[in-house]
Amino acid sequence: MTHWVRLACASAVLACAPLLAADRVTLVHAGHLIDGTGAAPRREVTLVVRGDAVAEVVGGYRHAAAGEMVVDLRDAWVMPGLIDLHVHLGSASSPTAYLEGFTMNEADFALRAARDAKVTLEAGFTTVRNPGDRMGETLALRDAIAKGWVVGPRVFSAGKSLATTGGHADPTNGWADRIEGDPGPKDGVLNGPEDAAKAVRQRYKEGADFIKITATGGVLSLARSPDAPQFFDAELEAVIRTARDYGFHVAAHAHGTEGIKRAIRAGVTTIEHGTFMDDEAIALMKEHGTWYVPTISAGRFVAEQAAIDGYYPEVVRPKAQKVGREISATFAKAWRAGVKIAFGTDSGVSPHGQNARELVYMVEGGMPALEALRAATSSAAEVLGQRGRLGCVAAGCLADLVAVRRDPLADVSALGHVDFVMKGGAIVVGP
Repeated sequence: MTHWVRLACASAVLACAPLLAADRVTLVHAGHLIDGTGAAPRREVTLVVRGDAVAEVVGGYRHAAAGEMVVDLRDAWVMPGLIDLHVHLGSASSPTAYLEGFTMNEADFALRAARDAKVTLEAGFTTVRNPGDRMGETLALRDAIAKGWVVGPRVFSAGKSLATTGGHADPTNGWADRIEGDPGPKDGVLNGPEDAAKAVRQRYKEGADFIKITATGGVLSLARSPDAPQFFDAELEAVIRTARDYGFHVAAHAHGTEGIKRAIRAGVTTIEHGTFMDDEAIALMKEHGTWYVPTISAGRFVAEQAAIDGYYPEVVRPKAQKVGREISATFAKAWRAGVKIAFGTDSGVSPHGQNARELVYMVEGGMPALEALRAATSSAAEVLGQRGRLGCVAAGCLADLVAVRRDPLADVSALGHVDFVMKGGAIVVGP
């Protein structure tokens, strides 16, 4: 792309005006606009950005008035900033990851998370949902980004995930008896409805944006089963009831069929992974309007790494291979059945910054590229309760934009190399 930014003013000094000035006007000339709603693309439009939001979308290329900046994307495909509903910015996959709780401090996790947040934003993901961290580091990161202290996407964080004793998010799994202790609700571990309510209220106290539960076993935890249900109905109901009191939605990590069904019946908003869901689970998701966040990227990644001796502990390897074989087929089945699907990768399990690979896997599973993009924009925004504010390009939406040179509807892998990123009216990637 050439001549991306022009200034319709007498002095180039105006280019140095404060990036987030409320009265700053930027005209984005878009050759093709994909607005995030699933509608057919529009050609040759101008996005009028005032401050941090889109003020107007007009046909044709509007001429700039004095003092207005023009971003020339006439040879590009422009769309809303992408949203990933499942990232772990406090985590990074490696053969030594299981030792990090003993060798890294809270500040270390937060600083690494800041690095990976920047990588994620530069990959075109302007908003992320972080369903679980170690020490609340992504709550601090969220606030630091909002204050402009560090560069990163808009973050919605659950803080510490909730588990039952020995469950997937029990932070002491695999520890020696003499040091494991008996973690409780403050640590995200609950047993019984009273503990469940206290654990949710603790997340509220800490400033979480939503609640994440681990309704079944998982792949990377140091426990045998990836799919056994790990919450009783009464515990799930207490989590959901308390979460609703505080305005939280609940995301449920769930691989196994029985745990998936229990979580859906209890009223969770999303099922994360959903690897072994059966036809009854799919019917329940449609009946209850439950969203599915597939995370195919993580399933494929862990299956690949499980083939490498020493990358994962031996208890993890068979689980990773089993889930990796199933998750793509489950996505395709759920899509064909009409389950509501929103975008999520589980980056942190898979590499940060490669989030757009999930779009390729979704298209390979039968989802049209336009629908995959909607899953990563307006559908994901709906899950967050941000419909009409995020994941859209229309008057009133925040000015989060990405652009690529190649048509992503013809080849969705084009989103793996974005050429332009704007977050809240500020240019992040580009000139």
